Amino acid sequence: MKRASHPILRVLLCWSGLHALPALAQEAELAPPEPSAVAPAVPTETASTQATLAASGDMETLRRELEDAKQELSQLKSEIRAQLTTQSALQGWQEPWIEQKQKLKFFVMDGYFRVRPELFHQLNLGRAADVSGYTLYPTYESKTEGKTFAGLNMRLRMEPTFNVSERIRVHMQIDALDNVMFGSTPDYAFSRNAANGYAWDRDVFGLFSNSQAPLNSGVNSLSSSLVLKRAWGEVSTPVGVLYFGRMPSHWGLGMMRNDGGCLDCNVGDTVDRLLFVVEPFSGWYIAPLFEMNVAGVLSSSDVGSGQPMGLSTKDSSYTLGAVLARKDTESQRKAKLAAGESLWNYGLHFTYRNQRYEAADYYGAPLSEGIGGFVPRKGELFTPDIWVKYERPQFRMELEAAAVFGSIDNRATTLADANIPGKNQPLKVMQFGAVLQGEYLFYKGDLSVKAEIGFASGDKAPGFGNYPRRKVSGPNNTTQPGDMDGPQYACQDTGGCTDNAIRNFRFNRDYVVDMLLFREILGGITDAFYLKPSVKYRIVDGLDVFGSLIYSRAIYGQSTPSAIADSNGNITGNADLGIELNIGARYESAGGFFMQLAWGILFPLDGFNDLRSGGIQKPKTANALRGAMGIRF
Repeated sequence: MKRASHPILRVLLCWSGLHALPALAQEAELAPPEPSAVAPAVPTETASTQATLAASGDMETLRRELEDAKQELSQLKSEIRAQLTTQSALQGWQEPWIEQKQKLKFFVMDGYFRVRPELFHQLNLGRAADVSGYTLYPTYESKTEGKTFAGLNMRLRMEPTFNVSERIRVHMQIDALDNVMFGSTPDYAFSRNAANGYAWDRDVFGLFSNSQAPLNSGVNSLSSSLVLKRAWGEVSTPVGVLYFGRMPSHWGLGMMRNDGGCLDCNVGDTVDRLLFVVEPFSGWYIAPLFEMNVAGVLSSSDVGSGQPMGLSTKDSSYTLGAVLARKDTESQRKAKLAAGESLWNYGLHFTYRNQRYEAADYYGAPLSEGIGGFVPRKGELFTPDIWVKYERPQFRMELEAAAVFGSIDNRATTLADANIPGKNQPLKVMQFGAVLQGEYLFYKGDLSVKAEIGFASGDKAPGFGNYPRRKVSGPNNTTQPGDMDGPQYACQDTGGCTDNAIRNFRFNRDYVVDMLLFREILGGITDAFYLKPSVKYRIVDGLDVFGSLIYSRAIYGQSTPSAIADSNGNITGNADLGIELNIGARYESAGGFFMQLAWGILFPLDGFNDLRSGGIQKPKTANALRGAMGIRF
């Protein structure tokens, strides 16, 4: 019998040999002798006897080798762990394929269903509308009555994967009843017909409505009940992994590019992309990418070949870029931390975006006939985004920092303005943003203490800049002191610009740091600095309590609602925005059910003072109560 040389194989052989020696002996008797060029042939009976004795003698040898192999296995644990940390990066990017290779399932469904009850109180902070007529938070009731808002919304997200083979996949993301409010489509609603009165034979009064109608875009809703948001392919080749289609985009901490994959996210970045991931060295990635951001004017799909085509190449906007990264897969990360090792992961995401012309009238009037002409945009953006993470078993430090540089040669938003000197001036873009997180674990990971600092560059123009397309009341649609938001540049019909640069960096809307100020009232993080210490404690497996304190401050006081101009035209304002406290509890079962309840209170500071009446009107405290429950699958 020929013994295996590898220790693990010897252990397996020992285990099977000790439990099945009679069968081995019988097999040895039945097996013909191996031919030998040296030893002479022996009779069949003699060979059979020798084989039986050899098998019996091997039993003791195998038993002794079993103990030796056990010791070798113990020594090999660190080797195996090292092998895991240096496994192919392609397997890392396609980590679910490891299980798939064992048992390939053609169809796999992931996703979640969630319901979120929410209660907001006084999110307008007691302030009247700004000089352009906008309030901090939407309301249609009077100031005294429109203080409290409440509702429940739901979403069913389905993320099916079709495993065509072990190396080819098709992914999809489908949202049903996406953030639909409970009671938002009663069966009697939106059924009036100008000619026939009521199209349905229903009760006139909503009091008698007993059912909800399906969402029908353009009839009783702005969207349909079922929306296919993403679909993309994935192919593993001997060289790398190819992705193509409409897919999520995420990088680093999600400060700038966020796929919206969290259970409490609302938006998410979706891109039409070609991406090829290569691993030239173990753990190192190079990924060139191409994205089509704006296709421009399209032909109708009911003519010619039956498919829409771009009628011009000059009105498209595209992105070229590359990702260079050193990154451990999740299995590698867990193995290294279990061994007490340190992790250094880092990378650069760089893109260049270009647009020569823009069909502004075409996109400004959806579904209209005719092109309307092209505005010579001549714009370009350069966006470097770095990410660094250092991690130990009980400690993590993570940084993401990005910048946006570029220019726009013509700011006109319609063809009619493209050749008017006061409406076609050039603009510059200079923006910076960064997030730094630190986390330490105590009591075997049950207690987490975390600190986070965020920075988004600002602009001295009045208003924050989360809604730059907002129409404001200033001359030539420029913001005035006290405006909540609006364009972050100022140009005049006389031909010049007093402010020709857009400097406010905007965090991704799904990068959530609080419950009230940035998430609801301001609509995102821009022109601000914040400091956020937080703590989380695991009471039992699946049940956590958490709390955080967020201090926020504007980069420029001129951007806050407190800004006011003096008699000389100088604009001053207070930069302090607020202090917010968030606390809550979360439970998630092993079966996928999750439940969360959180309360937040915002103490607004002097940046929200209203000085227009000559005195000082202080802002009022805002509250929020948020719940969530659902099933993850």
